[in-house]
Amino acid sequence: MIRKIKELTKDTVIYGISTIVGRFLGFLLVPFYTNVASITQDDFGIYSNIYAYMALFVIIFIYGMDAAFMKYSSLANENEKKDNFSTPFLFVSITSIALCLILFLGKDLFIPLMEIPQNYTRIYYYFILILFLDAVALIPFASLRLKRKAGQFTLIKLVNIILNLSLNLFLILKLEMGIEAIFISNLVASLFSFLALIPEINTNLKLRIDKLILNKMLRFAIPYLPGSIAAMAVQVIDRPIVLAMTDAKTLGIYQANYKLGIFMMLFVSMFHYAWQPFFLNNAKEQNAKELFSKILTLFLLAASIIWIVLTLFVSDFASWEIFHGKTIIGQKYLSGLYIVPAVLLGYLFHGLYVNFTAGIYIKEKTKYFPLVTGIGAIVNIVVNILLIPVMGILGAALATLFAYMAMSANLFFISQKYYEIKYEYGRIIKILSLLILSCCLYYFVYFNYEFTLIIKFAMLIGFTLTLFALNIISKQELLRLIKILLRLKEN
Repeated sequence: MIRKIKELTKDTVIYGISTIVGRFLGFLLVPFYTNVASITQDDFGIYSNIYAYMALFVIIFIYGMDAAFMKYSSLANENEKKDNFSTPFLFVSITSIALCLILFLGKDLFIPLMEIPQNYTRIYYYFILILFLDAVALIPFASLRLKRKAGQFTLIKLVNIILNLSLNLFLILKLEMGIEAIFISNLVASLFSFLALIPEINTNLKLRIDKLILNKMLRFAIPYLPGSIAAMAVQVIDRPIVLAMTDAKTLGIYQANYKLGIFMMLFVSMFHYAWQPFFLNNAKEQNAKELFSKILTLFLLAASIIWIVLTLFVSDFASWEIFHGKTIIGQKYLSGLYIVPAVLLGYLFHGLYVNFTAGIYIKEKTKYFPLVTGIGAIVNIVVNILLIPVMGILGAALATLFAYMAMSANLFFISQKYYEIKYEYGRIIKILSLLILSCCLYYFVYFNYEFTLIIKFAMLIGFTLTLFALNIISKQELLRLIKILLRLKEN
């Protein structure tokens, strides 16, 4: 078991290089966007809203075929590999072209729907091209993950982000293009990724769509589509709702602070990249369920430590003055910092949801994804509508948190029905209880007292001591974990 956990940890670290460095470089644009004069709070809100729609449309463009590819390609014989790659890749390419034509011909409908101002209509055409390039790249990227070509995957992702970052700086600072530069930079970076994937495509491509494979993959993928749309809606539906119920300036403040949840999101994302191929490849192992149980506990423990540290000190980080009068998050956006603990906790529960997907995939019960994520989307929408008028942007952050809680709980019960895993319930309940109580304590102190450094360190020490006092983590386990990490470093 230790060898398997070590294997997953290595993959997580490798994928994490591209995810952490790439997303962090992308995060560096937030201080840039929120401090430059050419991008107003309203502009930042418009940009955030368009990218929310982009996230939803990418799901529609790929309609679960990347997941179907990973599922059936992992089970295919060597002589079936090319057919299992070519069929979804070619079919997704064809349907993506069709969807792009629909968006182009329906521009008079979609531009007002997305609330794109008249002076930014060109952004809509960049939006369509980015969608196409990102969609056709997903199957080749999934192929790299399945083959455990983490180095190649990482290199392409890193160059994409660095290119995107560099173009943003040049176009905004030198040419003063405003938010249009963000979309041009993204388009060029997406084009690079597609071109860099051509060798992987050529190696696996046959100019033939196998009808049997296509039907099999579509039967797996289509039930996945509504669930994927709902899951993405949970992540981004708050943007259009905040915009509709407040204004672009408020959405800009909300999104700038929501971005500070990146550090928990990175941890969950890098785990997710490694987790899916890991559990598919190890599902037939004799001790698979015991292995998956231990991984959930370790994931939750690590995530809880990340949460408490970020919750207590993210405000100090965000308000740190990097230049004269310029902070990590522009000063005019700092009023929204109090949403960050709820955002971080939401990402943590998303990580639990990711863990529980193993049983659904292994037992091919993807038909339940629409139900689980649909409930999450409904919870998100309803709570947003109820809480935003009362609590403002904190209500939007709490809506996402409650949605992820509902999704992880529902997926847990369904997954256990078909693929029962004996989790370490005692430790898990203790960790979750400690997290929720700590979050409530944070907001009690925030709204009633001054959050001094003394209080922050007292909460951090108290949280850490409680982990040991409740026997959530022992000294022996801590030493064993340190030894594993040191061996990974040596290797």
